[in-house]
Amino acid sequence: MRKLPPGFWLGLAVAAALAYPWLVNDYWVDVMNFCGIYMLLGLSLTIIVGYAGLFNLGHAAFYAVGAYTTAILSTRFGIPSLLLMPVSALAAAAFAYVISRPIIHLRGDYLCVVTIGFGEIMRIALINNPGGLTGGVNGIIGVPRPDLGLFTVRSVDQYYYFILFFIVLFVWGMGRLERSRIGRGWTCIREDETAAEAMGIDTAFLKLLAFVLGAAGAGLAGNIYATKMTLVAPEGFNFWESCVMFCIVVLGGTGSVPGVIVASVGMAALPELFREFARARMLVFGLAMVLMMIFRPQGLWPSAHWRRQVSGPAPDGEGVRQQDRVGGAGCWK
Repeated sequence: MRKLPPGFWLGLAVAAALAYPWLVNDYWVDVMNFCGIYMLLGLSLTIIVGYAGLFNLGHAAFYAVGAYTTAILSTRFGIPSLLLMPVSALAAAAFAYVISRPIIHLRGDYLCVVTIGFGEIMRIALINNPGGLTGGVNGIIGVPRPDLGLFTVRSVDQYYYFILFFIVLFVWGMGRLERSRIGRGWTCIREDETAAEAMGIDTAFLKLLAFVLGAAGAGLAGNIYATKMTLVAPEGFNFWESCVMFCIVVLGGTGSVPGVIVASVGMAALPELFREFARARMLVFGLAMVLMMIFRPQGLWPSAHWRRQVSGPAPDGEGVRQQDRVGGAGCWK
């Protein structure tokens, strides 16, 4: 049987995504909206964990900065939430720059522990209601919906296409970023940071850039979350949320954009199918992670780099040329 070209499968996926709201009821469209927000969060975390190889279990802090920036500025100053999308992304990026700069030299477990601390500090700060801005444990209600001029994004179907637009934008941007000189530098750092420094790569700058860009993506997702829910509260940005984002990246396949999309659907939709087992959710997720690490450490949909590591270069040399372009010792060219 002749192998179908990748473009066919891509077109089929796009057609299925566009037709989805006509095939299911509003409940499942809304479930997919939450999957979409997790896709944005997983893709933004992929820049930090998947591309640059930096452990980050405090991604919910950047998510919270974006959501609260939108909630505070829209409810107190009446700024349209749509205009606040870049503002939320920039606020999260600036926050990431400030907190990441002193710790950027840390590696592995040490960096992971520090990011957990940042996530918890952010959640506690939101509860303490600094300056009367965050509303304490009750949060902020009445966040306006995105207004596109001719109409307001309000129904679940409209939100579906609104989120889908940003997912496509993220996927396109990350593809360009991965193939750029910056992306190749991140790959070198992920594979061997010491060797990358020896090659003349400014590892501190690129690691900081990964944090800033990943945080900007999380801030954008926070804006969409705040306008969709019309409220924000500290418990929506706890450590569990960071764990879910990290699991999405690991389960999908480190550095794999399609893997993150598949894992996001699984992590956000499967709990809806098994609501009667909600109390065992953390146990099931933990067991799934252990099984994945034992039987499929490369993830559900491994990246091209993982597949090359497992299978080696193709006989015609294409794998070697791909390795030169995307990863490996010759990546910084």
